[in-house]
Amino acid sequence: MALMLIFEKILRFMKYEQINSELFKKNRAKFMAQMKPKSIAIFNSNDIYPISADSTMPFQQHRDILYLSGVDQEESILLLFPDAIDKKNREILFVRETNEHIAIWEGAKLDKEQATAVSGIQSVHWLTDFDKVFFGLMTEAECVYFNTNEHYRQSVETQTREDRFIIKCKKDFPAHSWAKSNPILQQIRGVKEAEEIKLIQHACNITEKGFRRVLKFLKPGIWEYELEAEFLHEFIRNRSKGFAYTPIIASGNNANVLHYIENNNQCKDGDLILMDVGAEYANYSSDMTRTIPVNGKFSKRQRQVYEAVLRVKNEATAMLVPGTLWAEYHIEVGKVMTSELLSLGLLDKADVQNENKDWPAYKKYFMHGTSHHMGLDTHDYGALKTPMKPNMVFTVEPGIYIPDEKMGIRLEDDVVIMEEGSPFNLMRDIPIEIDEIVDLMNK
Repeated sequence: MALMLIFEKILRFMKYEQINSELFKKNRAKFMAQMKPKSIAIFNSNDIYPISADSTMPFQQHRDILYLSGVDQEESILLLFPDAIDKKNREILFVRETNEHIAIWEGAKLDKEQATAVSGIQSVHWLTDFDKVFFGLMTEAECVYFNTNEHYRQSVETQTREDRFIIKCKKDFPAHSWAKSNPILQQIRGVKEAEEIKLIQHACNITEKGFRRVLKFLKPGIWEYELEAEFLHEFIRNRSKGFAYTPIIASGNNANVLHYIENNNQCKDGDLILMDVGAEYANYSSDMTRTIPVNGKFSKRQRQVYEAVLRVKNEATAMLVPGTLWAEYHIEVGKVMTSELLSLGLLDKADVQNENKDWPAYKKYFMHGTSHHMGLDTHDYGALKTPMKPNMVFTVEPGIYIPDEKMGIRLEDDVVIMEEGSPFNLMRDIPIEIDEIVDLMNK
C-alpha cells in the first residue's frame, strides 16, 4: 500500500505512466560493467534554458541521466562507482531538496523515497551534499567518466551543466585521469530493452491516432498550422507532452525543403502534403512521415512517384537484419532508388554512367540518408560503424523530391531489427497504401 501511494504521488509529476525501475537497474548494470577499475561516472541533468526576462524553455531532461535513472527532473546528478569501498556508495542519486515554497510556486519535487521508487537507487542525497560526498569518494577513485556529447549530428554552442561540471572537476582534481561515457552509451543505448520497445510502440500508437484524425480533417483551403494543431491536440490528450521533434507540415513545393518547419501555408487543391511528425511518450520518440493528397485523390503522376518511394521503403526495410553495416546499407538503398528514378524518367543511363561516385546521380532527387537510430532521442545514440544487432530501432525514410513538379514525397516507418527474419514495423497500423489512404480521406 505504501508503494502504491508513492507511485500515485509520482504520477503528479508527469503525464506518462511510471516506468518500472527494473529498466534503469539493467541500464546501469550494463554501463558499469564496461567501466575501468576504480572509476566514477557522473551524469548531470539539463539546465532550464532562459528565453529572456523571466521566461524559460520547457524543461527537457538529459537523455543519458534519464536512461540510467528514470529521474525526469532538473538539478539532479547520478554518480556510479562500482568499486566504492562502501556498497551504499556504488550508486548515488542527488536531487534538489523540496520545501513548502517550491511546492507552492513550482510544484513539489521528488523526495528521497520517491526518487528511490523511480530509479531503484537506494542511496539518495540532497543536491547540497554533492561536493562533500564527491570529494570523499574521489579519494578512493583514480578515473572519472565525463559525459560529453559526441553524437554525429551534434552542433552545440551553449555551455551545458555537464560542461561546467567537467571544467570544475578538472580544476579540483588534477591528479585523476579522465574517460568518456559516450562510447559505452553509444553501444548500450543503441540496443533497446523490451521495456523500451514497448514505450516506443506506445509513442507510435499515439502518432497513429494523430494521423487518422488529420485524414478526416484535411481538405483544400486548410492551413498547415491547423494540421499541426490537430496532431498536437490528439497527442496531448493521449498523455504525450507533444511532438518528439519540431513537426514538418509541408504542402506543395514546401515538401522540397527537407526541414521546412514554418507550417504557415494554405493547402491547395491538387497538391500533396508531406507530414513528418511523431509523438513522444515518456521521453521516447516516434518518427513518422506520410505524404497524402490535399483533396483526397492522387493524380497519375503523384501515384507513380508515391509507389516508387513505397517500393524503395519496403526493399530498404528488408535489408535491416543483424550483421548489416550502416554505410553499406545506404549504398544498396541508393541502387534501388536509382532503378526507380530511371523508371520514372527522372534519370537516364548517361546520368548514372557519368555520376560522381561521391555524390551519385540519385542524390539529385534523394539527398538524405535512409535510416537512423531512434529511441530516447529522435536521432538516437547507437553504433554506426559496427554490424547491426537485434533490438536496434531504426527509421526507414526514403523520399523523392522534384521541385520542377512542385512535388516531394517521403514515407517513413520505425522498425525493430529481429533475431531472425524481417524487421518488426512499429508503425504497421498507420495507413500507408494509397487505396487505404484515399478510402479513409473520402469516407
